[in-house]
Amino acid sequence: MARSRVGIVIPAFNESETIVGIVEAAGIYGVPIVVDDGSTDATAELALCGGAVVVAHGKNCGYDAALNSGFKKAAELGSEIIVTVDADGQHDPLLIQKFIDAIDAGADIVVGIRSRRQRFAEHLFAGYTNLRFGIKDPLCGMKAYRIKVYKALGHFDSHGLIGTELMVFAAKKGFRLSQISFDVRERDGLSRFGQMLTGNYKIIRAMMISIWRVK
Repeated sequence: MARSRVGIVIPAFNESETIVGIVEAAGIYGVPIVVDDGSTDATAELALCGGAVVVAHGKNCGYDAALNSGFKKAAELGSEIIVTVDADGQHDPLLIQKFIDAIDAGADIVVGIRSRRQRFAEHLFAGYTNLRFGIKDPLCGMKAYRIKVYKALGHFDSHGLIGTELMVFAAKKGFRLSQISFDVRERDGLSRFGQMLTGNYKIIRAMMISIWRVK
């Protein structure tokens, strides 16, 4: 079976301390695709040395833009399954096989359920998606998608919804959903959401757009 069947998209910004270990572990399961989002350290070079396909942004474009680029590259490589993994060390790459297995068992999208969440707004967003779709942790960065879900929408994100637009689209369209609980590890570096007030604002904004604009 071709290794490119599974594309493992890893958005990264200044993750030189963790990227090699994540790339090497992820490479067991498919092709690691590191999107270097304008890093000022050696993230891109180290990812290449670890065996990743690297997509480089000339400047920092943000989490959703990095995932857009990673999904585009995975589609170009012919991936049938796309798994997203954060580069900050919170997600154990050994979990990737469970996400692939869930897709192979019939799911179109697999959403991770973290053992803990930090912000009030994360609980609020989770409450909405749980009530409406049964999705317990929409903001978990570890997810898996069958390529047909991505092709049905035509992009990963167009609204800046912190990695949730394709998931909400899939839920609204009735694609088959599975969920996997796991323990998160301690984060290396700052959260992608930013500081507390900024992070809560971004999450509430994403939730409101998900409710009213994602079709």
